[in-house]
Amino acid sequence: MTPDDTDPAVPIHCPDCETTSRVPLDRVAETIDRHNDQLHDGEDVARVDPDVADQIANLIAADMGLLDEES
Repeated sequence: MTPDDTDPAVPIHCPDCETTSRVPLDRVAETIDRHNDQLHDGEDVARVDPDVADQIANLIAADMGLLDEES
């Protein structure tokens, strides 16, 4: 399957390699796992960009009603 321009892309950041890349949402987990396995002996170094991860967590919490509407 080839991603098109409408597929959401998620920024992946590796502070050790000093790299950032964007991958389709459905490939985030496998991309991070493969990177960490190949370059960092399986250690959890590469991850979803922390700012994006925080935004996603806030959206999920709001959707679940865990955040005040005034926040």
